[in-house]
Amino acid sequence: MGGLPAERVEPIEHDYEEWERRVDALMLLCIGLTGKKRLMTVDELRKNIESLPPETYDRTAYYEKWITSLTQTMIQRGVITTAELAVKMDEVRKRA
Repeated sequence: MGGLPAERVEPIEHDYEEWERRVDALMLLCIGLTGKKRLMTVDELRKNIESLPPETYDRTAYYEKWITSLTQTMIQRGVITTAELAVKMDEVRKRA
């Protein structure tokens, strides 16, 4: 959590899973680094990550925090609705 003491971070590269690459690409599209329309800011990403309850923050991985924040921001900005998200999540669940 922001501002709390933490262990030393080791700057090592690792192989990213496909879903992590997709979340990263989605973030680049949403903040407008690629493409033309900016749907969110990095500050919104950070705000929504920092707004996670401590137990959620502690148990979620880095890119899980990102996708949760991206989703919240898109709902807050009216880009998607919770109903649309629920429909899409159901479609994804059925594919698995």
